[in-house]
Amino acid sequence: MSQDSSLNQSRVSRLRSATGSVLTQNLLSPKRMWLGPALTAIVIAVVGWMAHRSVEDSVKTNVAEQLQALLSADLATLEFWFEERRIDARSMARMKRVSESVAELAEIGKESTPEEVSAALLTSDAMGELRERMRPLLESGRIEGFVVIDQSGIVIGRDQNTAAGDTSLVERFQPVLAPVFAGKTVIIPPFPSVLPQVDRDGSMRAGVPNMAVASPVKSVDGDPIAALCLTLNPAKEFTKILRVARYGKSGETYAFNAEGLMITGSRFDDELKKIGLLADDEQTRSVLNVRIRDPGVDLTRGNRPTLRGPEQPLTRMAADAISGGEGVDVDGYRDYRGVRVVGAWKWLPRENIGIATEVDAAEAFRPLYALRRAFGALAGLLGLTTIGLAGLAVYASRLELHARQAALEAKRLGQYALSEKLGAGGMGVVYRAHHDMLHRPTAVKLLHVDKTNEQAIARFEREVQLTSQLTHPNTIAIYDYGRTPEGIFYYAMEYLDGISLHDLVDRFGPLPEDRVNHILRQLCGSLSEAHGLGLIHRDIKPANIMLTKCGGMCDFVKLLDFGLVKPQNADRNMTLAGSLTGTPLYMSPEAIQQEELDARSDLYAVGAVGYFLLTGTPVFDGKSIVDICKQHLQATPQRPSERLDKPINEQLEEFILRCLAKRPEERPASAELCEEELLRCPSASRWTQVQAKAWWAKHLKEDPFVGDTTTDTKADAHDVTATIDVTIDAQEPTE
Repeated sequence: MSQDSSLNQSRVSRLRSATGSVLTQNLLSPKRMWLGPALTAIVIAVVGWMAHRSVEDSVKTNVAEQLQALLSADLATLEFWFEERRIDARSMARMKRVSESVAELAEIGKESTPEEVSAALLTSDAMGELRERMRPLLESGRIEGFVVIDQSGIVIGRDQNTAAGDTSLVERFQPVLAPVFAGKTVIIPPFPSVLPQVDRDGSMRAGVPNMAVASPVKSVDGDPIAALCLTLNPAKEFTKILRVARYGKSGETYAFNAEGLMITGSRFDDELKKIGLLADDEQTRSVLNVRIRDPGVDLTRGNRPTLRGPEQPLTRMAADAISGGEGVDVDGYRDYRGVRVVGAWKWLPRENIGIATEVDAAEAFRPLYALRRAFGALAGLLGLTTIGLAGLAVYASRLELHARQAALEAKRLGQYALSEKLGAGGMGVVYRAHHDMLHRPTAVKLLHVDKTNEQAIARFEREVQLTSQLTHPNTIAIYDYGRTPEGIFYYAMEYLDGISLHDLVDRFGPLPEDRVNHILRQLCGSLSEAHGLGLIHRDIKPANIMLTKCGGMCDFVKLLDFGLVKPQNADRNMTLAGSLTGTPLYMSPEAIQQEELDARSDLYAVGAVGYFLLTGTPVFDGKSIVDICKQHLQATPQRPSERLDKPINEQLEEFILRCLAKRPEERPASAELCEEELLRCPSASRWTQVQAKAWWAKHLKEDPFVGDTTTDTKADAHDVTATIDVTIDAQEPTE
């Protein structure tokens, strides 16, 4: 062995070692090694999604239950507090000394002139008596003060000296006090005080957040004469009650009125001042200053809303509650800060206020988000693993490809030493070779190293398995089949010293009819055995038929390329739906129309081959494959004698034309009958071995193409195996 060959062998060994470290013995394993992690990732993703949905539903249900429980607890406490304040107001209004004092003050308000009413009220004994009776309640801290307003809207009594005789409350409180003068005790939700009131810094000013409980003071006849209003500080008990039970660090419960105005304090006052929802001073607080509107963006992240405050819609919660609804939302919505929250709410029609409890969604669903991140990390890890293994598969495939190429460069294929390349087709390449031990000439066909895939391997294996069943002398013989450690699939067949019929006609022109008869009989003999085993070749063409010298005989036919062979009535799904498989110049009409094929489809191709040998031209030719296929379906073949413009034995010509019949039932029934019919032709015995040997001695003794066993070395544009989409309407043959 030469030095170059030794170097190549060493290279093959190194590549084989490198490939073996990352591949299994299965050729396709490197291409599939990523499938496991990929399928695992898909399964985990599906299971994770289902588990996440289950956990999410469970978490949402739990959050909804907690929110509703908190809201119910706050509402129960608040209702109890409301009822206590109503009892206080009713008790004081029904006290005899209080009702007598109020009745006297009401009379003073009627008798005095507007200029004198304030002084008359403040100096009256009735005012002193009223204040004395209210003093224990004031000192207990349960109320901030009191105001008595008669039905005309005059302030006839108050704990402070200011505003006695004032009539400015008429317009503001007439609708609110109407139920009181009808005999009911009502809670008046927080409102900015109209009368001057002590603020939390000790100063007297109007506009201080205030609320009240009002009850009618009745005369001895039972008629309401005035409304006793006990004023309350919303920041004290009202707001504190709603802060007793709340959800986590971001949860809060608050109340709002029918205008969407917050009437209790927010736990986020400092944050609201930072984001601009409240004035940044000591006196301003959220009560009566924050609208429950959706800004459209998260203000806590520095975003600015696109709409001005009055143009912003109510939050989803506030809009539903003010319309009289109640509910819970754990899918999330933006609150007045623009933060995504979940919440529960209820409207209290008796007090005409809404109560809501909310918590930031990020806090409520923290366990769910943690689970989501865990699944995401796991899915990402599996994704990276899949990508890594896919990359490894690509790398391994390249190593394998390099190993195959190195094996070819080293001219070694298992036990076969390769010499010159004889030819190549769409699926494989053929080399002349010899076995290390037998030393006989051999042709080795192997798959293209860059086109190895499952479909190609299946077809390659089918070809060698079916061909190896055939023993007819006119069918090429298979010696061996295997796969090298580098993953190259190959099979060894007999080496043919000859020329394909395609090249024969292409180089030497049409053949005499006696020689055509001689060739067709041998072809029919090969097909007779194959058809007897239920096999259909499906790709009979001149390029697949070799004319050889065998055992001292010349013009010996060998049928090749059983790559498209199928058992008769095989599953048609083996061929892609909507495709043609075969060579259009020699395909039968039923093959073009993708109907069920039998042996007579091959006999149509035998007729087409005989036509080509006699005339030197195919039966039909055209500008495109579709055009050729249409002619096979519709056109009547021209008689060979007419195309050659010379007489041909009528029996042979009729045989060829019957083989080319459009309908299978009009063709000869079998290859065996074809062989017998050819034997009855006058030309059957005219081509002798003496003539054949003389022709070979004259034309192919030193011919460089002798010995070419490939089927595709010199195919023309139409002489290809076609897999194309074709739709052709079947019609009657034209005359």
